[in-house]
Amino acid sequence: MRWQVIHFQPSLLYHFVVFAVSFFGAFEIVLPSWIVNKADQASDKGGLIGIFFMAFTLSLVSFSCTGPIIGTLLVEAAHGRSYLGPLAGMTGFSVALALPFALFAAFPSWLSSLPKSGGWLNSVKVTLGFLELALALKFLSNVDLAYHWGFLKREVFISLWVIIFGMLGFYLLGKLKFSHDSDVKHISVPRLIFAIITLSFTLYLVPGIWGAPLRMISGFPPPEFYKEWVDPKSSDCPHDLTCFKDYEEGMEYAKKQNKPVMLDFTGWSCVNCRKMEDNVWSNPKVLKRLSEDYIIISLYVDDKTALPENEQFVSSSGKKIRTTGNKWSDMQRTQYATNSQPYYVLLDNQGKILAQPEVIHLRWRRMLSFWMRVFADM
Repeated sequence: MRWQVIHFQPSLLYHFVVFAVSFFGAFEIVLPSWIVNKADQASDKGGLIGIFFMAFTLSLVSFSCTGPIIGTLLVEAAHGRSYLGPLAGMTGFSVALALPFALFAAFPSWLSSLPKSGGWLNSVKVTLGFLELALALKFLSNVDLAYHWGFLKREVFISLWVIIFGMLGFYLLGKLKFSHDSDVKHISVPRLIFAIITLSFTLYLVPGIWGAPLRMISGFPPPEFYKEWVDPKSSDCPHDLTCFKDYEEGMEYAKKQNKPVMLDFTGWSCVNCRKMEDNVWSNPKVLKRLSEDYIIISLYVDDKTALPENEQFVSSSGKKIRTTGNKWSDMQRTQYATNSQPYYVLLDNQGKILAQPEVIHLRWRRMLSFWMRVFADM
C-alpha cells in the first residue's frame, strides 16, 4: 500500500455537513416514490430478474438511511486520489448488508430474537451524524492548511472536537435529545459502554488544547506548529526544527553550512506524514541527527499558494503548473518517479543522492528502524 496526499475539493466538506444535518433529523434524503414503485412491480416477475429487483427495491427503500454513508464514500472516491478508504467502506457496507440475510437463511429460528425497531435506530443515526460532523472539521482543516487561511488552528480544532464528542457522550447518556428521539427510560449496557468510551476520549482530547501531543490521533488535528498561541522562539516546522519550504533556498543554505539535506516531500492533508513526524522524528536519536546533521527541506505537494505568472509552466506531462504544490509534486514525479507521500530523499548539498529513497508505507515502528539504519550507514 502506498500513501498519498488527498488533493481536497471543498465540496467534500459540504457533503459531510449536509449528511450530518440529515442524520440529526433536520430532513430526510429520499428518492422519488415512483422509482421505488416501479422496482417493486418488477420484483414480482420471478426468476433471476425478480430476485435482482427485490434486492434493488431493498436498496431504494433503505436509501434514506444508507444514502449519507454511501454518498460520503462516493464523494470521497470522486474527489480523492486514494481509493482504499472508499473501497474498504463499500466492502464493509456490502458485507454488513448481505450477512444478515445469509445468516437468517441458514438459521431461520434466529428471526424471533431480532430486536424490534424503535428509538435505538434513531440513536444510531444521530451518533453517525456527530461522527460526520467531526470528519467535516478534519477536511475543513485540510483546506485551511493548504490555503493558509489560518482560522482553524490546532487549539480551535481540538476544542471543537471536545465539544462534538462531549455532546455525543451526553446524548448517549440521554442528557441531550433531538426531535425524533424517544424518551430514554433506562440506559442499556452497550449504550453505557459507548458513552464511557466517548467521554473518556473527550477527556483525552482536553489537554491537547494546551499543547499535549495527543499521539493516539496524530495526523488528524493540525500539526503542532500550527497553533494559535505561538511561542516567539518556535519555528513553523515539526519539533521546532529549522526547515525550508523552498528547494532552492534550502540548498543554498545547505551549501553555506556544508551539510547534507533531507528532502521531505509531504502534504498538509497527509495523515501519514503527520504520524511520521509525531512518532519517528520525535525519537531522541532521530531528532538529534535531524537538528544537528541535516538541513530539512519540506516540500508540500498540496500547497495552494499561487506561483507568480513568470514562474508558471507546463510540465512534461502536459499539466499546467500554477501553484507551489503543483511545482513540488511535478518535481517529485519527474525526478524520483513517484507521487506518494511521505517520501524522504537524503542528498548532499550539491544535489547528489546519498541513500536510496524509499516510499513510506511501513508501520512507523518499522520505519524508525529503517531511519536508524540509514543514519548508521551515513
